[in-house]
Amino acid sequence: MTSPEIKFSSDKTTLTCALSGSWTTQELAKLIAQTPRKNKSGHDEQIFDLKNVEVMDTAGALYFLKYRDDVKTSGQKTSLKNVPKHVRQILDTVEKHRVKECPPETTLKGIRKLLTDTGESFFKIMTQGRELVTFLGLVLNAFGKQLINPRRIRWTPLVAQMEQIGIHALPIVGLISFLIGVVLAFQGAGQLERFGAQIFTINLVAVGVLREMGILLTAIIVAGRSGSAFTAQLGTMKVNEEIDAMRTIGLDPIDVLVLPRIFGLILVLPLLTFYADIMGLLGGAAMTMITLDLSLFQYIRYLQDAASLGDFFVGMIKAPIFAFIIALIGCHEGLQVSRSAESVGRQTTRSVVEAIFFVIVLDALLSILFSVMGI
Repeated sequence: MTSPEIKFSSDKTTLTCALSGSWTTQELAKLIAQTPRKNKSGHDEQIFDLKNVEVMDTAGALYFLKYRDDVKTSGQKTSLKNVPKHVRQILDTVEKHRVKECPPETTLKGIRKLLTDTGESFFKIMTQGRELVTFLGLVLNAFGKQLINPRRIRWTPLVAQMEQIGIHALPIVGLISFLIGVVLAFQGAGQLERFGAQIFTINLVAVGVLREMGILLTAIIVAGRSGSAFTAQLGTMKVNEEIDAMRTIGLDPIDVLVLPRIFGLILVLPLLTFYADIMGLLGGAAMTMITLDLSLFQYIRYLQDAASLGDFFVGMIKAPIFAFIIALIGCHEGLQVSRSAESVGRQTTRSVVEAIFFVIVLDALLSILFSVMGI
């Protein structure tokens, strides 16, 4: 194949454009470099001689037809001559199917736009929900296989995930829980002082931390810290085609990557919740000792009457449920990453937002359920 070439020859009224060479996608840059420099004005007619065109594909045909349309737009007549049969076929095919003008963009306004946006958002949410349920089915299927054959369980990644999720999160979880206990005690004492019931500040701290704040804050911290890490790690592996390589050598990414993270978080989050409860009660103790002038032993004595074992177990029951939701969403969004760094950032953000949203909604539902059940 030879490079494409365009030669011009003219008389007083006619400009002849002789085409030759290969009009293909690979040579399109050379064609673009040649044609815009030619003056198509000053003649009544332009004739295209295609006798020496060796090869023409759809890209070359489309470019030629657009060039011919530009000539017509300038006011000149156009005609073809010496067109080879294979060139005629590709030109006719492209001419038949090409769109000369893009349809005008329709802009919806008012109620129609509102309804359209609402419908699109609804179907998008339903699609995401279906994908999440499908992923849940894959996880449960892989979990069932590991129950039947425990040798499939990968203990080393599981322990590594527990260390990363749990031990490294202790400082931030402990600090925030301690400060929340301080805030609850300080605000509660200020409000209860109006009624001469400051001693019930201990009840407020105990019930608030054990039933709600301990598990809820821990779950939110873990969702922002570990959930986003799951998405970023799996997303980066997908961008680097490591997950495809695992499938190629016969490894299931659900077994190798997803289940260790889910089980690790399920095992660690109750322990983090217990640690958060202790730190929250210590924060309440510190502020109560200042505002109520109580000793630590008096605080512990009142705490025994203020909180029951049921309050403690209400918070602990939520922990594995929240852990499963956070890990499931984090891993699912990581596997949804496309092959770009932008997609990793987008899915990581979505993972954190979705996990925190589901945790708060589920916490509200469980709180109502426990209240109705009298727990």
